Amino acid sequence: MQEQYRTVAREGAHETEINRSRFICALAPAATEQEAQDFVARVRREHPSATHNCFAYVIGADAEVQKAADDGEPGGTAGVPMLQMLTRREMRYVVAVVTRYYGGVKLGAGGLIRAYGGVVGEALDALGTITRRRFRLATVTVDHQRAGKLENDLRATGRAVREVRYAEAVTIDLGLPDADTANFRAWLADATAGTARLELGGEVYEDA
Repeated sequence: MQEQYRTVAREGAHETEINRSRFICALAPAATEQEAQDFVARVRREHPSATHNCFAYVIGADAEVQKAADDGEPGGTAGVPMLQMLTRREMRYVVAVVTRYYGGVKLGAGGLIRAYGGVVGEALDALGTITRRRFRLATVTVDHQRAGKLENDLRATGRAVREVRYAEAVTIDLGLPDADTANFRAWLADATAGTARLELGGEVYEDA
């Protein structure tokens, strides 16, 4: 499983003109294939008179799901170069739709490949990308006397504190890189004189 992946920072669009044709690349994060398909359908509704609405998406931290479509352009000249740009940039959980309004000048196969792949790359640069890293969810339970200092120490050492809850004891939810769990267990025992309890949970991806 991937330790980290990149995705688009936000939904948005970037437009460029090539030989009088308008190319508009709409990008969005997509957690599932259904979300990606819904985004494609939405963009098509927004551009009903466009010559083509080609798409590509990559879903899964390991890029398990990859789909692309040329939407009437010559085979392999639109969706595939879009998909190649996403995978070359190591993008995951992302969907791209390139809307083309034909301007009367044919670009040829090479020109189309450069145009469709290029506008996706430009859109990624314009909208920005973020890195998400895999974390193991962990819960630390500690007494009130030590909780304040422990929370400060956790934040000072760069631990990803997610939530702090106060009851009879204090529970601190955090995310740990998988490789760090053994070291963290030892650090926690030392920091709390062995009084804190650590429980490990599932895994999530969060902003690095």
